[in-house]
Amino acid sequence: MSTTPIVVSPVQAGDPPFRIVQIDGQPVGIAHDLLDVVRIAHDAGRKHVDFDDPQAVRWLGGGKYHWSP
Repeated sequence: MSTTPIVVSPVQAGDPPFRIVQIDGQPVGIAHDLLDVVRIAHDAGRKHVDFDDPQAVRWLGGGKYHWSP
């Protein structure tokens, strides 16, 4: 069974709300919006990610535009 390289957790309550981003099973950052996820992926060497492809990114608890608890 293969795993999705990038996993974005459900929105966590905070001020502002945030989502934890994992790459290859390791937490690599906290995102407050889609741009943060793109930046985290880029900084981790993932330059050309299709954020709509469930084989590339798994959005838990809502899609890429869901950022409120």
